[in-house]
Amino acid sequence: MSNDKIATDRSIGSIEPVFRFFDAMPTGVTVAADGRIFLNFPRWGDGVPFTVGVIQDGKVVAYPDQHINTFDPAHPGETLGSVQSVVVDAANRLWILDTAAPKFTTPLVGAAKLIAVDLVTNKVVKSIVLPATTVLPTTYLNDVRFDLRKGKGGVAYITDSSANGPGGIIVVDLESGNSWRKLTGHRSTSPDLSFVPIVEGERLATREKGKAPVPLSIASDGIALSSDGRTLYYCPLSSRHLYSVPTELLLDTADNSKTISEAVVDLGEKGASDGLESDDKGRVYAGDYEHNSIRQMQTNGEWKTIVHNPRVLWPDTLSVASDGYLYFTANQFPRQPQFHEGQDLREKPYILFRVKIDAGPVLLK
Repeated sequence: MSNDKIATDRSIGSIEPVFRFFDAMPTGVTVAADGRIFLNFPRWGDGVPFTVGVIQDGKVVAYPDQHINTFDPAHPGETLGSVQSVVVDAANRLWILDTAAPKFTTPLVGAAKLIAVDLVTNKVVKSIVLPATTVLPTTYLNDVRFDLRKGKGGVAYITDSSANGPGGIIVVDLESGNSWRKLTGHRSTSPDLSFVPIVEGERLATREKGKAPVPLSIASDGIALSSDGRTLYYCPLSSRHLYSVPTELLLDTADNSKTISEAVVDLGEKGASDGLESDDKGRVYAGDYEHNSIRQMQTNGEWKTIVHNPRVLWPDTLSVASDGYLYFTANQFPRQPQFHEGQDLREKPYILFRVKIDAGPVLLK
């Protein structure tokens, strides 16, 4: 056999490992202006001693403390059940999105919530428990974005990424705590039933011994706000399409289902994504978990691949930081036992990466 070099798939972008996780599997990441990196670890079945943490002195420790990270059924609105997302807002607060649905179960009554921690005092300053009118029995709260200019105290936009019910967008008034649903069951927040995800060369599906594979069918997941706050971008996890809708229609508490449905724009294929993100230069970022990639939508609508690397095993959450980097977790999501007839194929460590983008986060205040 010749010793000549054989062509192979090329990598794109220069990614830098920031942290290696040898214990619980992370999903969400966010970076504060002071450089602190916060992460969350949903309680999906692995041992998770704390569901929100901060990187400190070379290790991850519970944040803001261990007490709040120990779920207490007697105090469901004050302790954390299973956190899916953490995001730092423009007022230097860490917002914690608690699904209250460990192992993807029905959300625990009175436990699905948004909690804000002041990053100066490291104390909880607000807790908003979401009612049954917005958190349905099938709801799985996934990701969240903030615009603090709306109303008296700002608003939050949350995706419902249900795997067995309607998807949708949940809007929360951060001052009053009131919340409402939009685009529930709309085609843009629903799984694409013709979608067949191929990850590491194989169809991704739930697999049990002796049973037929069950297609992965997950609703609206990734979410991002335009730099001016006028447009919300979102996508189902089980789809390759990106959608957008004017935020003014999401903020209307009246029933405007016909108007908002007609205002949704299908922006075409971007690849299959878990997380979305945006920057202050008007660009949108999307993971492409089928191709171990991250893509950047230019202001003219064209997509550019900025990361393509075999080490990017399922880019989950994307987060633009003020240091000019895009941070993202690679957590080997599709190697979990439920996709391989009970075999856990994950290889620790899970990795937090970053890539230079020369832009800052969208901070609307």
